[in-house]
Amino acid sequence: MSKFNVRKVAVLGAGVMGAQIAAHLVNVKVPVVLFDLPAKEGPKNGIVTKAIDGLKKLKPSPIGNADDLGFIQAANYEEHLDLLKDCDLVIEAIAERMDWKLDLYTKIAPHVAPHAIVASNTSGLSITKLAEALPESIKPRFCGIHFFNPPRYMYLVELIPTPTTQPQVLDQLETFVTSGLGKGVVRAKDTPNFVANRVGIAGMLSTIQEAQNFGLSYDIVDDLTGKKLGRASSGTFRTADVVGLDTMAHVVKTLQDNLKDDPFYPSYATPPAVAKLLDAKALGQKTGAGFYKKVGKDILRFDLAKGDYVPAGGKAEAIVDRILKKPAAERLKLLREASHPQAQFLWAILRNSFHYVAVHLAEIADSAREVDQAMRWGFGTKQGPFELWQEAGWQQVATWVKEDIDAGKALSKAPLPDWVFDGRTGVHTPEGSWSAAQKKYIPRSSLPVYQRQLFPEALLGEGAKAPITAGTEEFKNDELRAWTLDGEVLIASITSKMHLIGPGVIDGLLKAVELAEAKYKGLVIWSPDEPFSAGANLEAMLPTFMKSGAKGIAPEIKKLQDALLRVRYAGVPTIAAVRGMALGGGCEIAVACAKRVAHMESYVGLVEVGVGLLPGGGGLTYIARRGAEKAKAANNTDYLSFVKDGFQAAAMATVGTSALESRKLGYLLDDDVIVANKDELLYVAIAQAKAMTDSGWRAPLKSLIPVAGRSGIATIKAQLVAMRDGGFIGPHDYHIAGLIADVVCGGEVDAGSLVTEEYLMTLERKHFCALLEHPKTQERVMGFLQTGKPVRN
Repeated sequence: MSKFNVRKVAVLGAGVMGAQIAAHLVNVKVPVVLFDLPAKEGPKNGIVTKAIDGLKKLKPSPIGNADDLGFIQAANYEEHLDLLKDCDLVIEAIAERMDWKLDLYTKIAPHVAPHAIVASNTSGLSITKLAEALPESIKPRFCGIHFFNPPRYMYLVELIPTPTTQPQVLDQLETFVTSGLGKGVVRAKDTPNFVANRVGIAGMLSTIQEAQNFGLSYDIVDDLTGKKLGRASSGTFRTADVVGLDTMAHVVKTLQDNLKDDPFYPSYATPPAVAKLLDAKALGQKTGAGFYKKVGKDILRFDLAKGDYVPAGGKAEAIVDRILKKPAAERLKLLREASHPQAQFLWAILRNSFHYVAVHLAEIADSAREVDQAMRWGFGTKQGPFELWQEAGWQQVATWVKEDIDAGKALSKAPLPDWVFDGRTGVHTPEGSWSAAQKKYIPRSSLPVYQRQLFPEALLGEGAKAPITAGTEEFKNDELRAWTLDGEVLIASITSKMHLIGPGVIDGLLKAVELAEAKYKGLVIWSPDEPFSAGANLEAMLPTFMKSGAKGIAPEIKKLQDALLRVRYAGVPTIAAVRGMALGGGCEIAVACAKRVAHMESYVGLVEVGVGLLPGGGGLTYIARRGAEKAKAANNTDYLSFVKDGFQAAAMATVGTSALESRKLGYLLDDDVIVANKDELLYVAIAQAKAMTDSGWRAPLKSLIPVAGRSGIATIKAQLVAMRDGGFIGPHDYHIAGLIADVVCGGEVDAGSLVTEEYLMTLERKHFCALLEHPKTQERVMGFLQTGKPVRN
């Protein structure tokens, strides 16, 4: 397969989806030309420039670094179609109107580069019908692409070929979307609403209908169909509000208009509550009211019978809650046999989902894998419907579903397909997933891009090797496992809860460094799940503190500092492969390494202030060192100006909400690697370790650090006094910030004095232990351990 080099992308349509797709492209450093209609008044690019400005205001933010919005070039169809010739990929993302899309294709066709791929972002329109407006030369390079909203955060992207799409084109686009954009690709057939929305919206309609049948309110249904059921925490009705009831209605209408022969067609009727809310322009979160409405601090829910909002807050019954914690087979049996309406409701919606996906599998997807992945990645379910069915006992569940169909309890009289009863135990096996259309098991894609995913997200029944037991193990303790995949690079995986740093992590890292120096090309610190590390295990410190006070904690803090210095000066490259949160001590492990390879959606920061402490594992020493390094590079001796940003980030517990933002904060460096796809993190980190060793990498030499000294401390404290007296920070935060300033400026020494890392770490340790004795800090620590939330005092 020839390489598809995406140097620039054109996005047609600066609406909600188009603008956010453009933002995600520049997140991964792909420049974009964003098109829309010429404005009727003012500058002709006004529609696009307004959309770009609007990206800065959206929450959650679609852009990792607002400065990167400069890589989006505004354009309009009247003046700038010639810019298309320089674009390797054209993504059309205008409104879901077939006539508008076809008209636009006629305009752009003469200007599209002869090698460019053209893709329509649509949630359900026929891709084959859209292709008919394109000249023959473009048809082989045209397909559908369906980003889920918001594009930066939603993992799923569906790709939909037409009969004339060249297979190589789809392979090239899948490779770019997977590795370049960091997405999970599902190939869908060109059927209404494709895979995820077809199954997901049908499931939402089923849930609304069954909630009405069993007389359950929206808040109770959301509690039942959220995390308790292994689905997104927003449940059903809150999810609809977030998506927008108008958007949901549009997807439902696609089902209504195009699936009149579907055996489930009656269940596609617009629910009365949705119709009522649409008439009232209550479209969900974007209009401030939908199934729910917030009034002051109160959350209200819509009551269809009353036609008004009433107080929300209903929860699942305890007995049903207990059932949902049982193993799958027992759980489904208890739900089916229970007399409680909440349990009967849950069995009904699960039965309906099994029934629906079995009947439609041959029509909508190449195999059961695409259905389960689409529901995981597009609707946030822990398992897809086929996975749950298989886990609960395939033949038993199939029998129950058949009995309900025969008894007229199901949404449709359509029988389950014959293949369901052929003696199978499921649809996912080590050899592949079942294709109802081809009547065989289809293996996972063999595209080269998937060789970069050493441990791709596995489905139940595939028999994939769990990363925590994979490879050749060198050693493990209660908190860390050291192992290798290739015999060349050692991997250290933290296994404690939330990957908290306790004595086992410290001892394991020391042993891993020693082993890596003796036998391997490098050491990668990586865990197969999130977070990278949520910091030090404060709870594990309590017994020592209760027995010996801060004096007992000081030696443990020194052990951590010494271990991270050992990581920093190891004789082989040490790579932190960061995914998810790297907070407090997790951040300190990362910055101690020779290099960081970070997933795009990583959250990095020193957050100890939140529990009344300051970073004690070398984080402040790192800020002082980096300040000195930047000052030297700038040939400037005003050391304070180079540490003040780092001081502020630590004193305010600022966390980078993406790898890009973490780089701006200084926790990632310019030569650190940011990886778009979470499943490629380990592959890239191992490659970096090998490349560094093969390039002759050597550990840094220890050197003295020039610091800002007492004059720098005095300047910072003067600013802190103004903040305290102005009511911006409290007395205890003022006290902690003063201690942080003392460390990053090097203590009571003259400006420009040279100090060692060990000296700065001694200051860290001294202030950390002193804060442990402070009553306000003790309140914060105990409050955090009890609630998991910072205490403001």
